[in-house]
Formats: sequence, C-alpha cells, structure tokens
Amino acid sequence: MVGRATRLASFAAGWTKSYEGVIRLGVATTTDDGTGAVVAESDAWRDLDRARIVAALDRFRGAYEQRPPAFSAVKVAGERAYRRARRGEAVALEPRRVEVRELALVELAPPDVRFRATVTAGTYLRSLARDVGAGLGCGAHLAALTRTAVGPFRLEDAVPPAGVTRESLRDAATLVADLPRRELDAGELAAVLHGRPVREGSGQGEGGSVALFADGRLIAVAQPAGGVLKPRVVVAQG
Repeated sequence: MVGRATRLASFAAGWTKSYEGVIRLGVATTTDDGTGAVVAESDAWRDLDRARIVAALDRFRGAYEQRPPAFSAVKVAGERAYRRARRGEAVALEPRRVEVRELALVELAPPDVRFRATVTAGTYLRSLARDVGAGLGCGAHLAALTRTAVGPFRLEDAVPPAGVTRESLRDAATLVADLPRRELDAGELAAVLHGRPVREGSGQGEGGSVALFADGRLIAVAQPAGGVLKPRVVVAQG
C-alpha cells in the first residue's frame, strides 16, 4: 500500500492467507523453523506411511487452539516474545483460536511433507508444523514457506518492486470491497472531506464500517453512530 491507501491497511489485516510450504519431520527447533537450534531429533518418521501423515494433517483442518512460537511478535507484558526468547528466557505463550480452512498434502518425500494451506489471520504456519510433528510423535519444523495469496491478491499477479508503476497500482477501493457502500452527493462529499459526519443511508444501522463513494471514487470509510456516519479514515483529498 502506498500514499493515502496505507490508511486502509487495517481493513486487510483480517484477510485469509494461503501458503505452500514444507514440513520437515524428525527435527524440532527452538523457533519451529530452520533458523533455530535443534532441541530434539527422532527417526520415528521412517515408520510413517502416507495415510498416517494425511490423517495427521486432517486433524488440524478447522478451528483449533494454537500456541504461537516462542520466537514471535506476540507481546508478553508489553514486550515482544522473540526479544525475551533471544535473551534465553523461557517463553510460554497462551494458545489462541485459529482456523485452518485448507490443509492438503501436495507431495511426500520423507522426511519432507510439502503442503498447501489457507488460514485465518493470526495463524502461525511454524506452529502448525510443530503441532503436526508432535501429533505424529516424531517432532517437526517448518523448512520452507511461500505465501501464495492474501485475500483477493495472488502471488502470480504480483509485480516486482522495481517494476511498480502508477498504472500497476490497484484501486484502493479493493481493500474495502466487502463493506456496505454509500454514495455521497456534492454536499456530503464536502463534509466528509473535512471529517464531518453525514446521515446514514437506508439499511445502515449501528455496527460495522461503511465505505463512502462519490462518482465511483472511494472517499472514506465511516462508522455508524447515533444516526450518522462518522468518517473514520478519509482516503481522498479535496
């Protein structure tokens, strides 16, 4: 996101994300990926067949309580967990509810398990790899990961940083496409550009955000309150 569109970043924070990656069985690490120190090794993966690995992946499809990695940005008493972990402190983070909407085996080349996943925001693929290894009784870590999609944006449609032009930028309205839409007249447009509230439209009661448009252009995102829409984020310039 660039320019005033960065003001809409929070609306994309909750999008689902898709990945392709590799879980390496038999080795557990401090970071739950290949950058950490090895804490346990096992050859038990040699006795696993495809059916048992598929069954292990199946157990994590859906919602479950996931413990974030000790080396993560989750805050503990106001400090990032990874800072404490780097100092050698024991970090035990509380599990939190996540949802794995897709988890499929793509290729099995023991001890590597190549997978495809779609998860809700806040899900750690490192933790998923660790939990799959624990479920199989051999330990595991995340050996490779590529994010293939974030919400409606796919990796194959991406533009390299050096190739970004004004023409390749997408309309900021894409970031709030799932919100209810309200068209503004000329008077309301002037009010919103100055941060002033406007009346609610039909069917827009107290609740979620509303995207405000004028002549097909995203102007702002507003919040319903007391019969009016109060601009929360003004994107357009007067």
